[in-house]
Amino acid sequence: MVKIEEEQCIGCGKCVQDCVGHALKLEDGKAAVKRECILCGHCAAICPMDAVKITEYESDEMIPYEKERFQLDPEVYANAVKFRRSVRNYKEQPVEIEKIRKILDVAAHTATAKNERKMKFVIVQDRLDEFKEMVFEGIGEDLELHKGEKSPVTALLYSFYKGRTRDPKEEFLFRNAPAVLYIMGERLDDAGLAAQNIEMMAQALGLGVLYNGYLKAATMCSEKVRNFLDKEGRPVAVCMLIGYPAVTYRRTAPRKEAEYEIL
Repeated sequence: MVKIEEEQCIGCGKCVQDCVGHALKLEDGKAAVKRECILCGHCAAICPMDAVKITEYESDEMIPYEKERFQLDPEVYANAVKFRRSVRNYKEQPVEIEKIRKILDVAAHTATAKNERKMKFVIVQDRLDEFKEMVFEGIGEDLELHKGEKSPVTALLYSFYKGRTRDPKEEFLFRNAPAVLYIMGERLDDAGLAAQNIEMMAQALGLGVLYNGYLKAATMCSEKVRNFLDKEGRPVAVCMLIGYPAVTYRRTAPRKEAEYEIL
């Protein structure tokens, strides 16, 4: 819940004005809580006196604003976005746990609808070999279950399974990546926002990412794989490969001119 430290509160009303749920009020010259809210934390972030606390969160995670540390140069950011590439060739080098923690920290701070924060982030690295066998086993079972059926997804899964059967070292589906990251959750918009933050943070850490729709499809056809990732049954929203790129890009790639309209 939201707690107001009355001794520190100066009654400026900034938290009241910025509260999206109108859950705060000014009372006797101090901010006060009217009702429960979504705990978005805006009141704690805007308070000039640090008088607002969210008791369910760790207050030491709040970082005071410093322009030099927080303001991102627009041109640098634009170039970073333009330079990002989908990486399909990775070095045989694991991702350090410190970098994984930094990626997950950024993911955890992604905005979500109504501040529900119902996503789960899963990185498979230490048990990746076991996971790969589980995925291909699931593909084989799904193909047997739908034997004779023809669909684009079935055709893709069959090609992956056939390639793996022919050569156990075939890596088209996993691209030799040392780690796979899954975002589990109902809301695709929340997961998409988190994935974008994950990708940009990964790039800042010298890593590369690939959004892997094929692996997502393979994951969705196996209950065993999905239970491995999340026993609570949340659906797979996004699947990404992560690792150190084994390729060097020298410039941004050309793009068609975007269609837009300013009204």
